[in-house]
Amino acid sequence: MTATSETTKLNGSPARAELRAPNVAPPRGRRRPAFVIAGIAMVVIGALAAVWLVSSTGHRTDVVALARDVPYGATITADDLTTTAVSVDSTVPTVPASEARDVVGQIAGRALSEGSLLARSDVTSDGIVGPGEVLVPLPLTVERVPAGGLAAGEDVLVVDAPPQGADPVVGTPQSFRATVARVGVPDINGLIVADLVADAADGRALATRAATGRFAIVVLPAEESK
Repeated sequence: MTATSETTKLNGSPARAELRAPNVAPPRGRRRPAFVIAGIAMVVIGALAAVWLVSSTGHRTDVVALARDVPYGATITADDLTTTAVSVDSTVPTVPASEARDVVGQIAGRALSEGSLLARSDVTSDGIVGPGEVLVPLPLTVERVPAGGLAAGEDVLVVDAPPQGADPVVGTPQSFRATVARVGVPDINGLIVADLVADAADGRALATRAATGRFAIVVLPAEESK
């Protein structure tokens, strides 16, 4: 803020002088100790949280992984396995790298994909035919094999069906559920033999259909797998 006042020069002419108000510093507020302490505490907590996050995400464990695809029912070899360092939740089932040798020689309980982490439930020492089950070889002509083929580990239904040109099935067709254990290579006539694991109670009926050729294969979706 400024003001003016008139004075008279020596020669008698008026002169103006500006009067300036003195600069007054605003009053400084008093710092509250509680706010200061709270601010420091927040900084410390944030730093500790950052350290914990970095350390938790950086912790890695060596586990067993698949070096290549392993079909259902195959015996695990050392060449099938590799190890990798991963950061996973403790609830994710894995096999420690130190126990990789224990897996060699066991049987793949399902189709295992290259790069996936191995879990103990993926392998078994009991073989692919369990108690109360039988293994039935089923010869498949070209027209009975799905266009996408059959793969070990797939669940299928073997349904009564007549061969091409034969009389239809009398009554309601029966069906038998089974799991594909192995699929052979086609012979010179294109015939493929698929080994199926089924309930022992269905073994005789499946063997009869394998001999007569009066059946069709239905591949079940993955969500219906047992």
